[in-house]
Amino acid sequence: MSIHGLFPIDKWDFKTESIVSTLPEQDYKLLMSNQQEHNYKKGDMLFREGSYAGGIFYIQKGRIKKFKTDEEKREHIIYVANKGELIGYHAILADGRYSDSASALEDSVVSLISKDDFLLALQQSSVLIQRLLKTLAHEFSVLTNNLSLFSQKTARERLALHLVVIREKYKENFKPGMLVEIDLSRDDLAHIVGTARENVVRILSDFKQEGIVETRGRKIIVLDVNKLISIANYK
Repeated sequence: MSIHGLFPIDKWDFKTESIVSTLPEQDYKLLMSNQQEHNYKKGDMLFREGSYAGGIFYIQKGRIKKFKTDEEKREHIIYVANKGELIGYHAILADGRYSDSASALEDSVVSLISKDDFLLALQQSSVLIQRLLKTLAHEFSVLTNNLSLFSQKTARERLALHLVVIREKYKENFKPGMLVEIDLSRDDLAHIVGTARENVVRILSDFKQEGIVETRGRKIIVLDVNKLISIANYK
């Protein structure tokens, strides 16, 4: 089912596809004219935290996770980027290095747009600049909401909320009544929720007993998104 009107998805979801979609044709060509398409296998790194920012990445196919790693090598996944989204542009705008890492959650096709091409497009496209500014403002709002989520919500509430958000990421050719399969490892899910893998497994087991989700191997099928929204207690 659609969650439109039931859950404020924009408060919790990073969305950068609006930066490129429906750009004026000449602006789009300027941005993409020299892009280099690369295939990434599941687990392949696009860039690492602290590395020199040589360009930005446009996802043609697949899903990419952005994450930070702490001193004990534990991951914290910031968000999952989908087809049509841009990542890596923060480092270019700051004229520095990547502040996080990115790797493929599944086999993906990603275009690399060089730093010089991106900066040239910014100089010549007022539309691109406006969309970047709007997106950056939205990302700040999402980050603020997520900080409050970690400080105020239980692991059960956080997992419920993130399953609602991630479910949207895995919709493909969606029609009302269709079930959505989330293909995500328990480790990655734990890194998103900010809890131990064992907690995620236990809470998912509770959700299964309550008829909220079904699991098939690592895949999670949301059966009752309304109950997840209720558990998330996001207000």
